[in-house]
Amino acid sequence: MATITVEDSENLEKAIKKFKRMVEKEGIIREYKKREYFVKPSAELHQKKTTLARKLLNKRRKSEKKDY
Repeated sequence: MATITVEDSENLEKAIKKFKRMVEKEGIIREYKKREYFVKPSAELHQKKTTLARKLLNKRRKSEKKDY
């Protein structure tokens, strides 16, 4: 859980920046987006396979361009 302490003399913008850094560091936003809606395990597996295939294809294309 992200908590920050704010001094009375501390600037509000500085406190907000500190909070945003803490939230980003702990991965709260990423976790929220991941759990925003339910994805069936089969659909998640399909998405991982297509993502991997796309990455491999792009990597192969880049290596072919370097050969020329």
